[in-house]
Amino acid sequence: MDKFRMLFQHFQSSSESVMNGICLLLAVVTVKLYSSFDFNCPCLARYNALYGLGLLLAPPLALFLCGLLANRQSVVMVEEWRRPAGHRRKDPGIIRYMCSSVLQRALAAPLVWILLALLDGKCFVCAFSNSVDPEKFLDFANMTPSQVQFFLAKVPCKEDELVRNSPARKAVSRYLRCLSQAIGWSVTLLLIIAAFLARCLRPCFDQTGFLQRRYWSNYVDLEQKLFDETCCEHARDFAHRCVLHFFASMQSELQARGLHRDNAGRSPEPPAVPEPPEVLDSGSGKAHLRAISSREQVDRLLSTWYSRKPPLDLAASPGLCGGGLSHRAPTFALGTRLSQHTDV
Repeated sequence: MDKFRMLFQHFQSSSESVMNGICLLLAVVTVKLYSSFDFNCPCLARYNALYGLGLLLAPPLALFLCGLLANRQSVVMVEEWRRPAGHRRKDPGIIRYMCSSVLQRALAAPLVWILLALLDGKCFVCAFSNSVDPEKFLDFANMTPSQVQFFLAKVPCKEDELVRNSPARKAVSRYLRCLSQAIGWSVTLLLIIAAFLARCLRPCFDQTGFLQRRYWSNYVDLEQKLFDETCCEHARDFAHRCVLHFFASMQSELQARGLHRDNAGRSPEPPAVPEPPEVLDSGSGKAHLRAISSREQVDRLLSTWYSRKPPLDLAASPGLCGGGLSHRAPTFALGTRLSQHTDV
């Protein structure tokens, strides 16, 4: 159980591991889909190629789009590419690295489908049965061209009465299956060789640029995650304070109407809003979160984050982002508590 928990925590903390897991899951789903798919070639000269090529290429396209949707880094990459420069320059190398990583994972499931289809051969036989050269087979010597095309269209349908026991059908089908499997194994071998060379030859070159691009691509992803988590934390704290403020105002109104009728001539003193349960901790950043205490400040903060992200140099300008909000946000001394009311 502890090992399972450690593995789960590793997947939670590592975005790359999560994406690899999703990529593997899509590949397994692809194998299951293909094995359960009921292939029925129309066996018509006009539609065989359309049906065969459609099944060979359309599902991989859908799986490729699913891989892009499931990969969170695809959205992060587009956001990094289209964001305003602001105080942080955009590095094309980081975007290229992220694009390469996204495409590699998104192409895994489509390649699995295409390789399975080629090794199985049914789609290839259906798509190219009418494209076979009749001169390669002696059984077509006594047929007219129209009869040959009609016969070739029926090759994928081995249960058809016209070609059920025909040696010519078996010869054409065997020829196309062998060709399809040859292409499939060739593509598989080329992919394995390319992956082997990329893995073995990469350490032979300077790794500085690769390490830098990998580091900053992970940084961009983690920075956006932390920003979203911090926004959720601030939204929860902001909602908590707004609810406390509402209850305090309702308590004051109820006391003014019912509890202090004997003092109608003077308005009762409103009760103090309960103090937040947490003491401000400047080290953990709570003071900076609680300083954003109105809708206008939140909107300005989000707009500033999108249009002018902070530079990647904390020592050079520690208060660059906060400066745009300092005229709105209240200031706190270290160790003090929040003000009693919140502007909603």
